[in-house]
This record gives sequence, structure tokens and C-alpha cells, in this order.
Amino acid sequence: MFFSTAIKFLIQSTFLWAVLTTHVQCFNLNYTAFNDSYINDFIISPHSRLFLDAIQVTPDVRGATMANRSGRVLYKTPFQLWNKKDMISSSFTTTFKLNILNQTNPGGEGLAFILTANPQVPPDSDGAWLGIVNQQLNGTSDAKIVAIEFDTRKSYSEDLDDNHIGLDVNSVYSRRQFSLTPRGVKISDGANKDVTARVQYDGVGKRLTVFVDDMENPVFSENLDLSLYLPENVYVGFSGSTSGETQLNCVRSWEFDGIDIDDDDDKRLIVIVVPVVGGVILFASIAILVYWKRKSDRKYLDDAFGIQLAIEGSSTAPRKFKFKDLKKGTGNFSPKNKLGKGGFGTVYKGVIRNIEVAVKKISKKSTQGKTEFIAEVTTIGNLHHRNLVKLIGWCYERREFLLVYEYLPNGSLDKYIFHDDNQSELQQEYEILSWPVRLSIISGAAQALDYLHNGCAETVLHRDIKSSNIMLDSEFNPKLGDFGLARMIKLNDQTHHSTKDIAGTPGYMAPESILTGRFTVQTDVYAFGILILEVACGRKPGGQNHQNDYSCNIVNWVWELYKKGRIIDAADKRLEGEFEANEMECVLVLGLACCHPNPNKRPLMKIVLQVLKGEAVAPDVPNERPAFIWPPLPPSFKELDISLGQITPFSELSGR
Repeated sequence: MFFSTAIKFLIQSTFLWAVLTTHVQCFNLNYTAFNDSYINDFIISPHSRLFLDAIQVTPDVRGATMANRSGRVLYKTPFQLWNKKDMISSSFTTTFKLNILNQTNPGGEGLAFILTANPQVPPDSDGAWLGIVNQQLNGTSDAKIVAIEFDTRKSYSEDLDDNHIGLDVNSVYSRRQFSLTPRGVKISDGANKDVTARVQYDGVGKRLTVFVDDMENPVFSENLDLSLYLPENVYVGFSGSTSGETQLNCVRSWEFDGIDIDDDDDKRLIVIVVPVVGGVILFASIAILVYWKRKSDRKYLDDAFGIQLAIEGSSTAPRKFKFKDLKKGTGNFSPKNKLGKGGFGTVYKGVIRNIEVAVKKISKKSTQGKTEFIAEVTTIGNLHHRNLVKLIGWCYERREFLLVYEYLPNGSLDKYIFHDDNQSELQQEYEILSWPVRLSIISGAAQALDYLHNGCAETVLHRDIKSSNIMLDSEFNPKLGDFGLARMIKLNDQTHHSTKDIAGTPGYMAPESILTGRFTVQTDVYAFGILILEVACGRKPGGQNHQNDYSCNIVNWVWELYKKGRIIDAADKRLEGEFEANEMECVLVLGLACCHPNPNKRPLMKIVLQVLKGEAVAPDVPNERPAFIWPPLPPSFKELDISLGQITPFSELSGR
């Protein structure tokens, strides 16, 4: 890792030396606040000003209307972005703090950081044009502008929402756009907090990267050669606009650091002797490597202490194991002891103090980090249910995350229910589960999920319900495991968990969680519906071709059979018809109900359990699979009144 970093540093340093032997100047701005003493530093449009220590791009004009305004505030000296003679592009980093406050409800329109050839505000660029372009310039090469927009109004059908950022190139229609709602950032929340943004441009790699609030995880990173769209010299600064609805668009602070490449012979020419530069670069590389190594060691110690403190602060903290004991117990994590491999790591069978255990070693390439590791340990440590995998202990040493579970000899459910015509001999070793066993497994998994949703002090969202996370003991009793994505939500003030990254497994994810990044009890129910269908049908979520899109997955296939009155045909052919038809039909319809595209029409887990116990009929589902609509339609009054109706008797579902 350190050597690859050193090589990268040497390459970048070589480029820097090439730039330094060209004509260069530093271009650095640092404004922690703005007042009238800085007024001569900027080009300020008529509808903008410096006031109250901020750049007010669309200001409050003391009672006069703010509607339908556009403005720009730019640094007065152009920045040389690239050099036509040497074809060298500059790199730069700019960080700014925005404060955007709606004056009407809704507000509008937003603010943008811009690089532009023209310092003047285009006429008629108010409203949805954000002061970037107007109708005549939009989408033309004459615009000569690149912008990072912070949009607070859904002005066009192409806009994601009223809280997103976008990359605009000669057009107000964004080339790329990303909603900030899943990240918990509200752009127009100026009454409560500022929004900090950072824009980085790598002139060597021709790459633009944008961060918002979280400076470790970029919102997006895009390959973009600015020299294709902008002239050599550009103005940098901010533009904004209002429409009939208004808001205050302010910049509270601004830093800009770049190398201004210049080909004017009157400018200073910096000549550096090659051996001296080489020595400086080598010395700097060694110094940085030593610094990074020490910093990495310190971070590891801080992480280890923080993890132990977070886990052992729980009253039901599981046992902490030593790495050497787990290594010995698994035969140095021998491939012979491997039980399975998933997205987060590999599970090995081990023996610790004469007790069989399953040890999950988190992959270093996994997205599961410290936060997810602590979540899994503390979440499972506080849960107690016969249908949940028991966590025995944990370990964090040598920068390795390890979890120790009870050993379940029959492994994961997916090995028993999926089949195809080209099964390997190893797959054929797994017995075909009978319908009563499958029904018992579905019921046990439902009880586990109902416990997470309704039986804990705080609702627990599992977020990764699937057959490979259902483990089977020696009697084929199911136990739900893998809580790396689980999150607790407080019942009194929270209904969902939002994430900046897509969490879960394709094929099991509800359409609204993919769209919004939000996870709720209804998204868990959707995944459970997929589980029901795959257990009953013996088929993977993506269908025969393993496709995971909305129209080709298992839900669509079963719904088509249901529409034709042939839903029983979806039953696993390996069962050879050995099941109660009314039970099979009820379970399949229940699976469709759980996978309803409208989350408000999915049954809660309490209702699912009532259906599986024969205490309620399966919910009604329409013959045609409804289209996914967002936001969803609310449930009708009639649907809120859950009728138990005629009882469908089921066979005994208790574990064997």
C-alpha cells in the first residue's frame, strides 16, 4: 500500500516539476467572511452584494421584491485554467460554505459555483436558469460555462428532486445529478446549518470531484476535460437566481487554491535543476511515507480503542476473542474449513475450546467497515430470539474484523432451494426440502423479522433479508443472520433509515429503497416477500436468466401466473405436487402481497404471521401487477381496517 502510494506521489511530483519549469503563478483565495473592504476584489452584478459578512448572490433588498432575480459574484482576476502552447491544464481545489434560506414555500431556485468565460449575467437568466445561461445560450458552445449547481427546486421533469446537486456543462440541464436527501443534507436549511462543499479538479487526470459536508466520501467524481468547453482564462465565483418563489442565496466563506499557468514571457520563469528536484522529490516521498505509516498506526490504535469502547459499553456485549485463537481454531483460515463466501467476507468452521463455531472474516475489499462491524456486534448482542443466529464473540486485531457465531451444521437455505438443469454433483448432494419443512422455515423467518420490527425496544431494520442469510440448524430450524447492514430506528420519532450508499442485495431490494436510499419496515417486508417466493418456487430472485430488473424478476413471473389463474404452476417442480394446494396458493399470494410496488399496501409482519398460522386469509392482490409510482398512494380507509375474514387452516408450523 505504501509503495503504491509512493509511486503515485512520484508521478504527481514529476508533473508538478513539469509545471514549475513552465511559466506559473499561484492563484490562491481565502475569505473567511465578506465585507465592504473586499468589494474591489470582485465583479458584482447589480442584483448581488457583499453584506452581513457574506456574498449575497440574491440578497434581501430591504422590502423590495426578490422575485425573478439572477446574479453573479466573481473574483475580478481571471484564472488561467489551461495553456494552449504547452497543453498543460491546471489543477485546483475550492472549498466554500453556503447558506441558503427559503423566503417562500416552496423556495427557489438555487445557487451554483461557476467557471465562466463571461463575467456578465446573461439577460433573462432568472428562475430555473440559475444565472448560468438563458434560453438562447442553453446547450450551445457559446455559453462557455461549467457549473456545480445546488438546486433547491424541481423546475424540470429531468430534475431528480428539490434537493440535489448537478454538473452543468454549457447547459442548465445537468450532465450528472445526485440527490443529497439520502445523505441527510438539506441545501435550503440555512436557518439551521450551513452546507460545506468542495470541488477538486485534477488537471492531469482530467477529473472533477465534488464533496458535500462529508469530505471523505465524494458525492460524485466525473471524467471531464475542462479545456474542451472553456477558454484558457476563466472567471471563478458564484451565480444564483430566484423565480416567483424566493430565497436568500449566500456564500459565507470561500477558499480557492490553484496553479495559474501563464505563457507570458514577462512572468517569472522558475527553472529547477533536475538533480535537485529529484533529490527533493525523493526526500519528500520518504518523509511522507514515514508520516503516513505513523498516521496509519495511530489510526489503527484509535480505531481499536473506539471499537472496544463502543462494543463493551453495551450491557450484553459478546466475548472478545484473540486473533491467534481464531487463527488456530480455523486451521489458519484453511480453505478446507470454508463454509461460504458473501459480499462482506468469508465464513470458516472453527473449534474454540472444544466448541464448534463459525468465524466470519470480513474482507478488506468489503464496504463493511468499522461502523457496520460495530452495528452487527451491538445489534445482535442485544437481540435474543430462537430464530436469530447467536453471536458468540468478536475480534479486531491486525486490522482484521472477525465475528464468531454459533455453528449451524446445515448451512444456508439457498443451497437447498435453488436448482437448475446443470447442477453440479456438489449441489445435488443437498436434499430436496419437503413442503412442510419449507413452510416451517418461512414461518420461523417471519417470527424472527416480526421480533426485529415489533419485539425490541427499538425497531431493527435488517436491510438484507435473503435466503443466503437464513441459516439452518441440525433440525432445519431457520435462524436469521448477517446483521452487517442492520440499523435501529426509534419508534417515537423515526420511521426510516437513510443511506448515502445503496445497501442490500439486488433482486431483494424494494424499488423505493433503490430510488430514495430509504429503508423502512416495508422494505424489509418486500425482501421477505421475495424470500417467500423463492422458497416456494425453488427459483432465484432474478428468474431463470438471473435478471434483477423490475419487469423480469420472480415477482413479475409469479404475478403473470396469478393473473392467468395458474399461480400453483409457480410451485417448485421438485416437490412433485406433494403439498396442500390451498397452502401453496395462500403462501404465493402472501409473497405477492409483500412485494406490492406500493409500500403502503404491503402487510405488516404481524399480519404475515397471522396468515402463516391460519389466523387470517392472505391479503387481496390485484390481477395485474401495479406500476411503481413515487411518492406512493396512501392506503384507503377500507384497507386500514384489516379483516380477518374466513380462516384458512394451515398445518402445524412449529420447528421440528
